[in-house]
Amino acid sequence: MIMNDDTQHNYWLSQVAPHPRRPRLEGDIKADVAIVGAGFTGLWCAYYLKRHDPALDIAIIEAERVGHGASGRNGGWVIGNLAGLSRLLEGLPLAQRRECCGLVSDNVDELGHVLDQEAIQADYHKGGAIYAAARYPDQEAIQRDYLEHLLALGHRETDCQWLDATALSERLRIENGYGGIFHRQVATVNPARLVTGLGGVVERLGVTIYEQTRATHVAEGEVSAYGGRITAARVVCATEGYAAQFHDWRKFIIPVQSAIIATEPLDESHWRQIGLAERPAFADASRIITYGQRTADGRIVFGARGTYRMGARPQNHYAIGAKAIRQRHALLCSLFPSLKDVRITHGWGGSLGLSRRFRPHAIYDRHSGLATAGGYAGEGVAASHLFGRTIADLLLERETPFTAMPWAHDDTSPAQLLKRWEPEPLRWAAAQAITLSYAGEEALMKHQRPLPLIKPALTRLNDVFASIIE
Repeated sequence: MIMNDDTQHNYWLSQVAPHPRRPRLEGDIKADVAIVGAGFTGLWCAYYLKRHDPALDIAIIEAERVGHGASGRNGGWVIGNLAGLSRLLEGLPLAQRRECCGLVSDNVDELGHVLDQEAIQADYHKGGAIYAAARYPDQEAIQRDYLEHLLALGHRETDCQWLDATALSERLRIENGYGGIFHRQVATVNPARLVTGLGGVVERLGVTIYEQTRATHVAEGEVSAYGGRITAARVVCATEGYAAQFHDWRKFIIPVQSAIIATEPLDESHWRQIGLAERPAFADASRIITYGQRTADGRIVFGARGTYRMGARPQNHYAIGAKAIRQRHALLCSLFPSLKDVRITHGWGGSLGLSRRFRPHAIYDRHSGLATAGGYAGEGVAASHLFGRTIADLLLERETPFTAMPWAHDDTSPAQLLKRWEPEPLRWAAAQAITLSYAGEEALMKHQRPLPLIKPALTRLNDVFASIIE
């Protein structure tokens, strides 16, 4: 059963009906496809494999339970964009960029259609997203630049529009709202309900899921685990930021922590002050990377980027400390001062996966039969659907619009495509320097202090250390 400790901390899990644990893998078995990781990527890959070829024998092993990693604990944004997409589209003609951006944007509706078709009750709601310029004037320039970036990349003007202060206040009454971007192609979900529902769907399609079965080694033709082994011609490593135990895979994806809080249900007087009547997701232009949504039961779920842990260790437990909760509550109150006395009922954390140079990828090495996808940089709810679908097409050697996209790589390996992360303690030192420089830049903008010598210096410091991970 889902542990009380999990639901106590993770609001999403508290909305999921308890279910029995699935069996462990015991002994050696054979399958056509073995998938490591029962999160979004692994489950979507299995779903599309079964939809295209129902006869396939597919086995999934999961170290804990379905959705234990990032898939069951993220911010619940289904984003019609990809972190790192600009790098993938670099140098391509505008028509090709628009085709790619269109596919990425429409993925939001495609995911919603599948949830509808498969009767997965995940609180899917397409209300768009508002990227607000708030808290200090410099954020307006940041968001206007971001809008220009989205349109230059190839996104449709009908999907990405500027809201002036008046138009913003009609949708979101945020403190010092100077304006912002409305991105139409964004939805929100309860990710824990989505991943558990998807797990049930793939099982009904004939996929076998083994829980509490930690993989120890992934290699050509087999997956070894505590308790047994799976022999399969095709193996998919779908662990993303939770690949720390795999020496050959953790070189390319590292986990970065994020922390989230949930408020108690808000009354109507609060909602009149805040807005969000159409339930758009919301964020501001903070370097801290904020993200929030109004839930189906009238709460606010709000998160912000956390820290990098020495040694690239992912966060397996849910609980976060009182300090992390207070920091996020204070940040939420800086956007909505009326929430200062609202009770915080849940606080939890997890890990997102970052690839070197922020390169999202779906890779299949035909020679070895190994495949992987990841590098979502915190935007994995929608990206995992897109990339799981892409991996399925690559494994089945189907030529589709997905396999023609720049994130799809056939007949190659991660080592050939992805750049390795630097060894410790260089990664940790760079992460600390970036965090400190961001905090300094935030402080200057918050107090609206020009300090012409310091501000450019901080910007340059950001560029220097960011180059280590870009």
